[in-house]
Amino acid sequence: MIPFEVLLAFLAASALITIAPGPDNLMVLSVGISRGRTAGIGFGLGCALGCFVHTLWATLGIGAVVLASEETFTTLKMAGAAYLVYIGIQAWRHAGKMAMIQLDPAAAEPLSVHLRRGFIANVVNPKVALFFIAFLPQFADPTRGAVWPQLLLLGALFAALTVAIFGTLGWFAGSVGARLQKKPVLAVWLDRCAGAIFFLLALHLATSGR
Repeated sequence: MIPFEVLLAFLAASALITIAPGPDNLMVLSVGISRGRTAGIGFGLGCALGCFVHTLWATLGIGAVVLASEETFTTLKMAGAAYLVYIGIQAWRHAGKMAMIQLDPAAAEPLSVHLRRGFIANVVNPKVALFFIAFLPQFADPTRGAVWPQLLLLGALFAALTVAIFGTLGWFAGSVGARLQKKPVLAVWLDRCAGAIFFLLALHLATSGR
């Protein structure tokens, strides 16, 4: 339904967008370095899975309808900022936990916890919803048939690519973090830095426009 050359162009653009520095990348890196591979991979995959939700919203037109309301956009934006603050507070409260995990692996949080955090952080971010609404239609063509299957396919490809990139990013960040976390004092400050990054991202989201 979609020409091969169009799919290649879409995948190339999607890869560049995903790799480019942005809030999701910073979150995955900070979580991976401060909490290890499991946390980094889990959070990265959670963010990637959130892309499937935004794809569905864009395909069904729900995202455009919801974000057309200034009140709804602001509410969703503040909810996203509040959740980032929550994650930041958790990082500060449990600063140095990775060092304890190395001594007692049973103390590690399961993959599902980080997966859920990354998923929620992505889904409640209206900026991501706006991106999908603006980006996906550029590669869809009504002359090729119904638009919604094209949007669904493009969004699924974008999300799948994000799974690979963010999963890899989380793995490498966790590998670096595992080495840095061998010093307990450094482990505490890594967690605090991660928390500070989430606070700054929350502030940026809360004060940004559309």
